[in-house]
Amino acid sequence: MFKIVRREEMAEGTVVLNEIEAPRIARKARPGQFVIRKANEEGERIPLTMAETDPEKGTLTIIYMVVGKSTALFKSLKVGDAYQDVIGPLGKATEIEKVGNVVCVGGGTGIAVLHPITRALKNVGNHVTAIIGSRSKDLLIMEDHMRRASHELLICTDDGSYGRKGFVTEALKDVLDKGDTQLAVAIGPVPMMKFVCNLTAQYGVKTIVSLNPIMVDGTGMCGGCRVTVGGKTKFACVDGPEFDGHEVDYDELMLRLQAYCEDEKRCFEDYCMLKPDYAR
Repeated sequence: MFKIVRREEMAEGTVVLNEIEAPRIARKARPGQFVIRKANEEGERIPLTMAETDPEKGTLTIIYMVVGKSTALFKSLKVGDAYQDVIGPLGKATEIEKVGNVVCVGGGTGIAVLHPITRALKNVGNHVTAIIGSRSKDLLIMEDHMRRASHELLICTDDGSYGRKGFVTEALKDVLDKGDTQLAVAIGPVPMMKFVCNLTAQYGVKTIVSLNPIMVDGTGMCGGCRVTVGGKTKFACVDGPEFDGHEVDYDELMLRLQAYCEDEKRCFEDYCMLKPDYAR
C-alpha cells in the first residue's frame, strides 16, 4: 500500500495534489517519467506523470485534474489513506542537457509535469524562461514552484485576471522574437501544444512535447495511446511520452482523445449518483 502523506486541492477543487510514500520509485524516477496508480481492487489503472520526487523522504507527488470516475475516486482519498498500487517509474525520461536558452511552456495540469523538467534544465546550466497559463487566476497552479525552477517566469490568463491577458503563444512569440532560443518544451492541453509547435516551427526552434494525456494502460499492451509521429505509429507510454513536437499529428491525436468522452461523462455521472456525498 502507498500512503498519502500530503494532500492539497487547487484550482477551485478541480485539481488535487497527492504526495505519496513510494521510496523505491522516488529513488529511481527522472523528470518526464510517469507512474500508474490504482486506488483499490475495483479501481482503474491511471498513468500520470510525476510533478515532484523526494528521494530523501521517499515520496513522489502527483497532481491531477478530476475529469471522470477514477480521478473522482482518487479525490475521495484523504491523508492517511493509501493507494493499492503505484507502479513505476515508467516511460522514457526527458533528455536533460545544456543547450543554451530554453523556453518551457505549460498550461493547466501540464504545468505540474513541466515543473521537474524546467528545474532540471536550469540545474544543468541553461537559461530558462518559463511561460505558464490558465483560463483565470483561480485556475493557475504551481506559480511559486515554476518561479523557483526558472530564471524568468511569464504568466498568462485568458481573461486577464492575472499576468498578461491572452494565450501563452503570445508571450512565447515575444521570447522567440528576441532570437537565440535553442529549445522549447511544451506540456499542456493538446491544442496548446499544437499551436506552440506551429509557432516554434516558424523560428526553427526544436520543440519537445509530452503526450501523457493519451495514455491508458501505460505498458504498451492496449494500444490506446497510438499516435502518429513523423508518419510512423508510436505508443506514447513506451516510445514516449515525449516526442518531437513538430512531427506529431495533432489532428489525429485530438480525435483519438475524444473517442471515450461520452463514456467518461456517463461513468462520472453514475459515480456521483452512487456517491451523493462526493464534492465536485
